This record gives sequence, C-alpha cells and structure tokens, in this order.
Amino acid sequence: MIAVECFKGKAVGVFGLARSGLSSVRALKEGGARVFAWDDREASRLAAVKEGVTLEVPERWPWMDVEALVLSPGIPLTHPEPHPVVRLAKSAGAQIIGDMDLFARAIRPDSSARGSAPIIAITGTNGKSTTTALIGHILQTLGFDAQVGGNIGKSALDLAPPRAKTVYVLEVSSYQVDLSPNLVPDVALLTNLSPDHIDRHGTMAGYAAVKEALLTRTASDGHVAIGVDDPLSAAIYTRLAAARGSNAVAVSVGKVLGRGVFVIDGRLYDSWDQPATQMGDLNSATRIPGAHNWQNAALAYAAVKRLVGDIRAVVPAIARFPGLAHRIEEVGRLGNVRLVNDSKATNADAAARALACFPDIFWIAGGKPKEGGIEDLAPYFPRMRRAYLIGEAARSFGHTLEGKVDSVQAGTLDRALTAAYADARASGCADAVVLLSPACASFDQFRDYEQRGDMFRELTRALIAAEAPSQKSGASA
Repeated sequence: MIAVECFKGKAVGVFGLARSGLSSVRALKEGGARVFAWDDREASRLAAVKEGVTLEVPERWPWMDVEALVLSPGIPLTHPEPHPVVRLAKSAGAQIIGDMDLFARAIRPDSSARGSAPIIAITGTNGKSTTTALIGHILQTLGFDAQVGGNIGKSALDLAPPRAKTVYVLEVSSYQVDLSPNLVPDVALLTNLSPDHIDRHGTMAGYAAVKEALLTRTASDGHVAIGVDDPLSAAIYTRLAAARGSNAVAVSVGKVLGRGVFVIDGRLYDSWDQPATQMGDLNSATRIPGAHNWQNAALAYAAVKRLVGDIRAVVPAIARFPGLAHRIEEVGRLGNVRLVNDSKATNADAAARALACFPDIFWIAGGKPKEGGIEDLAPYFPRMRRAYLIGEAARSFGHTLEGKVDSVQAGTLDRALTAAYADARASGCADAVVLLSPACASFDQFRDYEQRGDMFRELTRALIAAEAPSQKSGASA
C-alpha cells in the first residue's frame, strides 16, 4: 500500500466504498488524515464496516473543515447530473479528486518534478486493459519492477511503494482522468476513441476532451503515443505533435508512417527517430490475435522504447504474453467448434475487433445497449452464420440484422450458448467459432462483464463435460 501523507491531520471525505474507495480510506488513514466515509449502497457499507471503516452520512460531515472529497469514479461528477455529495463539496469549497490523484500526490509531492519511478498512463475507448497488461508483462520480462493497476486489477494506492527499477503502469478511465488533476505521467498512451460513456460526459466531444487532457498533462520531457487510425485520435495527435514535436509518436496498423510506429501484415516497424526498421513479427504473439491487438502491441512498444536497454528484446517479450481473460479468450474446443469469450466487448467498436478475427462465427450478442447499436458492424455480417441475441438489446439487434443475418431471440446466455454450439457443430465449418462478443454492457443481467464472461466459461466447461462421453462412445463405435 502507498500511504497518502499530504492530508495529515486534515479532514477528508471518501464517497463510494468499492475497490478504489476502500483503498483510499486505508491510504489516507495510514497517512494520518481524519477520514469520513459513506456509500449509498448497503452492501458496500457492510463490507466497509468489516474492514473497520467508520461510516457517517455526508450531510453530517464537518464540511467547513473538509479539505477534499475523494469520489469513486463510478459516481457522477457532472453528467447526467452531479451527485448530491458533489454539490455539498462544491458549496464548501472542498477539492474533488479521486484515488489516482491521491496516488500521484503520494508518489510525487512536487508534481513539477520527475519522480524516481516513471508513470505510464494508458487511456482510450478500447484496448486499454490489454495494452496496460502487455506493457507490464514486457517490463517484468526485461527485469523491471512493473506495478500494474488503476482501472485494471489493483487500485493505484494498493500498489507497492517505489523501489529500484519500479515503473507504474496505470490504466486510466475517463472518469479517473476527470478526478486526477495532479496525475502527470512520464508516458501517456491513447489507444483509440469511439462513442462510449456519453451519458457521463454529455457529448462525444466532451468525452474526447477528457482523454486528451491526460495526454496534455504528460511531463514536458516525457512522450505520448497515440493510435491514429480513427479521426478523433488522429486530430488529437496532430495537436500534440505541433506542441511536442518528436515527443509525440503516431501508431498505426495498416498505414506506413514517416515518423511513428506501425504494423503492416503483422510486422512491426519503427520510424519514430530512425529510418523505418522492422523490429519483429507480431504474428508470433498467438494469444493476442488480430489487427486490434497489433495496435495494442505497437503502442506497448512505443511506451517502453525509451525505458528499456535492448529494444530488440521487446517483440520476443510480446510473443510470450499470455493474454487477458474475457478478451478473445478461447475457453474450449469441441471437434470443429471453438468457443471464445470476448465479454469485455461492451460496445460495437470492441466487438468489431473480435469479429474481424474469424470467418465462420456463431455470434452471441446483446445486453444493456449502448448508443449507436450495431449498425457499424455491417461489414462483418457476412462472417456471421447466425446470431443468438440476449438481454435488453435482443429485439433492437434483431431488427438491425433482419434480412442480413439469421438471428435467434435466445434471451439468456445459457440458451444462446446451447443453440449456438448445436448449430456450429452441425454447420460443417472446419473452424466454427461460437463467439460471445456482446457489443453491450452487462448490467441488465450481470454484475459486470467479468461475471458474464465467467458464466460463459462455466457453461462451456459444463458443455464440454456433457459432450465428452458422447464423443468417446461415438469414437468407439
């Protein structure tokens, strides 16, 4: 744990007591702050009490003395409307920050000075988690103490304090950027931008501006790397390149860049500060297939280039990356059928990346719909043998697919998997893929995308166990 001492002897409110909120309470108490804490959800309050947290409703906090409100990233700051606790804090003149801002203050009390442990911050719409984990894997492989967390895995404050060769690798959501004005990365990455979280930022322009703010705050002697294959990200790169020169690097899959890092047919090239040079073949990274993962790998390469001694060791390290759960994760195989869990695909853009990887797809999709639906997935409809639709989005997705892709109103994940597997097995396709890539949030039927993916994995295991005896008897006959 990283203790936060900048509020020693001062009153601090913590609102929202899930993972990041509880770590904030612990870190502030360790640093000597007077902490007042609350969560609107009873389950979170009970969990906090078990950890020894003293609870008090915000209306009873001594607001005239409260120096800062530490807000969980899941609590609305501005849109669709500020939470009442935000209004209380603003009326009292208290700072409104998040756990990642506490981390930044603890690691670097002087935000204008470079710290002993570099900070790499990764943001964007899709690919953040894979890129973050991949950077951590590369650095660990090459002998660094990579501390990986933020919006993935551990809260930033639950990471270890800096020691020799520590590098902090942080996934940063748009909500966390909003609450972290003191986070000044040494390296910042923008993976891509597509419509997401508009309800929390008001407009797409507002969402993009929050992402850009993190890159703008990057240390003046640090660098930013930006995926330029979508127009919004490309525009951000143009602005930052004008301000930062060679400390802004473009990353692309499919475009040859005069200055940047790019991938052509799986081969990684570096033309950032040298003539274009092939650095390795990403086709060797079999656990992260597809062009979207090539972009993640190219961004990871750009992130670590100025940190590692032997840059030629990076691609071999990428090839050994085991991948992440719920991201094009093969969870089973039965005869001619592969079963792939891509539950993390909570919007159409993310689903497109998985759909591009396979030619014969039995697609399980649906859940709580996101703005825009699945119209943008039309180029991938020819790859779909049939779609199995679940959750709140099932009807609207069915209307979009009508006349283009045969679809089934499955309703629930278990029924969808049973039907999809039966159809895939009977299809005659040499490599049929039952793909859970929902293009939707999970909250209509599940706690989160992880619970949805875990259920898909469990259902797959049960299916394999049930099928195994029949396959054996068929083989003996």
